[in-house]
Amino acid sequence: MTKNLYGKLLPAPRNGGFQMTDYWVWCGSVVQGEDGQFHMFASRWPKHLPMHPGWLVHSEVVRAVAAAPEGPYEFAEVVLPARGAEYWDGRSTHNPHIVKHGDKYLLYYMGTTYPFPDVLPGEAYGLDDPRCIVARANKRIGLAIADHVEGPWERLDSPILGVRPGKFDSYLTSNPAPCVHEDGSVLLIYKSRAYKGHTYSDMALGAARADLYRGPYRVISEEPLFPPADVHLEDPFIWQTENGYAMIAKDMKGNVGGERHGGIQAYSSDGLSWHIAAHPKAYSRLITWSDGTTKQMGNFERPFLLFQEGRPTHLFAATADGEGNFGGRNTWNMVIPIGD
Repeated sequence: MTKNLYGKLLPAPRNGGFQMTDYWVWCGSVVQGEDGQFHMFASRWPKHLPMHPGWLVHSEVVRAVAAAPEGPYEFAEVVLPARGAEYWDGRSTHNPHIVKHGDKYLLYYMGTTYPFPDVLPGEAYGLDDPRCIVARANKRIGLAIADHVEGPWERLDSPILGVRPGKFDSYLTSNPAPCVHEDGSVLLIYKSRAYKGHTYSDMALGAARADLYRGPYRVISEEPLFPPADVHLEDPFIWQTENGYAMIAKDMKGNVGGERHGGIQAYSSDGLSWHIAAHPKAYSRLITWSDGTTKQMGNFERPFLLFQEGRPTHLFAATADGEGNFGGRNTWNMVIPIGD
């Protein structure tokens, strides 16, 4: 895209996207299936848990379907359910990112596990709970593969991207942002943290490559893609351009794009050296809706662009009401059409 994404965003449909009454819903990622329908792969977890950090222990990847990209999407099935603490992704799956490559569907995601009982309704649970602490430390990136958008899914029994002792990604890997090339090779941008004593560092973005999507994946960044103290980003989404790659991501501090938790754009010729765009703002938490109203959303995260016929046509994002910091009463995946 030559024009800044922010300037192309159209009003968001009021009744679009995907929401479930009894669940927190997050991480919307959309693909058009072989049936012509639009399939959203999303995360959900029950509302008897706090929104944050409930996702760490009981999130599951689900699929919802709509006739048009705007939705509304209807729940269809659980795609990646809990499958036992003995699996690396056995207790929680999150951060889905769906890609259609040839006749294969590739579902990148974050998974984790922990050796403790489920959090039951009415039970206290928070950031200092051992289940939360262990689940966070065990976050890794994985891949599931299917011939059809409805599955069945081949769920790999090992992560495709682990951690590296002594590096900026020694603690966890998550938030996969793949760019799958025509030949099946992959550039994968990801979020990481490092061990910092007995706790963990701020978030940093890294880059990995694979000759084929099944792997192996090898990290190509010995240092974070951006210095986290100056350019603190989360939730990357990347795509291939005529000149290399482009990225949108969540601006954690607002010192890059001018809005805390808004979005920024960056560019790279090789996927390793990245530069902030001259006009960096990519999206805002201040949303204009199709009924003419505007509202500052509590959250606007996990951006995902749907491409049709070679151009981005819709921006999907996880959003919440309330004042931010995961304090809302409802979350859902919203959609914003993109103009020319």
